[in-house]
Order: sequence, then structure tokens, then C-alpha cells
Amino acid sequence: MTAPGTTSGATPRRRQAQGGPHLGALAIVFAALFLGGLVLATMLAGGKPYPSPFGAAADILAYFRDHPRAVQIGGAFQFGAAVPLAIYAATASARLHQLGIRAPGATIALAGGLLAAAFLALSGLLGWVLSRPEVLDDPAMVRALQLLNFASGGVAHVVPLGLLLAGIAVPGLLARLLPTWLAWSGLVIAAIAELSTLTLLLDPAAYLLPIARFTALAWLIAAGFLLPRQRTRSDA
Repeated sequence: MTAPGTTSGATPRRRQAQGGPHLGALAIVFAALFLGGLVLATMLAGGKPYPSPFGAAADILAYFRDHPRAVQIGGAFQFGAAVPLAIYAATASARLHQLGIRAPGATIALAGGLLAAAFLALSGLLGWVLSRPEVLDDPAMVRALQLLNFASGGVAHVVPLGLLLAGIAVPGLLARLLPTWLAWSGLVIAAIAELSTLTLLLDPAAYLLPIARFTALAWLIAAGFLLPRQRTRSDA
């Protein structure tokens, strides 16, 4: 018969071991799928990048009609990238709670990450729709779907992605869970992501989207490896 003290002592150790998936690995998978989709789509399109929604309508229509396979591959990879991003958000939120964070940051990170993943998945599905031959026969439909594809994978994805970063960076700074430089850089990237909302009002503000998006990818990887699983006594 096991002594009561032995049973009660084993439970905390078992709970501490339940850290979930490795955040750094999830961020790498997310970045690899997202960037891999961009690279493969560009290669399949003969080096032509995905058309800007602010370009000429004739050029946009020609791209989708000439390179449906590239559009299909890009959409599939975007949809796939949304899965590790959602898992990252859930794991990071749970990790912050385990580290004793009771402020709204953990919930903000979860909400922002899930929204970012949902809109990225929607953008990928819209890309798949844009690769269908029956859609390409209607220029007005192609234009409308491409605008929705850009909006969902651009502003609607990047802005909540900034909330994910801020939700991790703020408690990471205040509770000293992350290096100071990393926490502050996360807040700067998050601010740029929120400012990208201006794209809905001013076309030139769209340049903020790739800045926030690609720096956020690097930041999520770094935070995934540096966010601890347990707090030290001095941090607590």
C-alpha cells in the first residue's frame, strides 16, 4: 500500500511535466508551412509573385488564369499553417497560466492567436476557390474573391497576430519571463501589426503588413524557445 505522502508527492511532478507541445517547434512548423507555400507558389508561377490587389485588373485576372496550380498550392499551405498557429496560441496561453499569470495577457494571446489562425485558414480556402476553373470564367468574381483573400490573409490575420505577440510579451516583460529585449521587440512588432489596420483606409499602409508578418514569425520562434516552463523563485 502506497503511503499518502508518496501519492500526493507524485501528482505535482506529473502536472509539471504536462507542458504541451514545444512552442519553438510549433513556431518553426508554422513559419515553414507559410513561407514554403509562398516559395512553392512563386516557383510554380515561373517566378511571378502573387498579384497585389492594388494592381491592374487585367494583370490580376491573367495571373489566376495562367497559374491556377500555384494558387492552389499556396492556398493549401496557408490553410495548413493555420493549424500549428492555433496550437501555438493555445499552448502559450496555457503555459502563461501555469507560470502564474492571471492578468488578461494570457487570454489576449489565446484570442489573438485563434483569430489569426482562423483568418489565415479562410485566406487559404479562398485561394483554393480562386484556383477553380469555373470561378476563373467570371472576372468580377475573381476580383471580389482576391480582395477577400487579401483582406483575410492580410489585415484580418496580421492584426490579431499582433495581439498574440502582445499577450505574450507584456507578461513576459512584467514577470521577467522573457529577456527584456525580446519582450520590448514583441511590443514594437505588435504595435506595427495594429497600425496595419490603416490598410483598410490608406493603400500605402499595406507596406506595414509584410513588416509585421515576417518579424512576427521570427519573434514567435524566439519566444517559443525562451519562454520557460517553470518560474524560478526569484521571478515568482
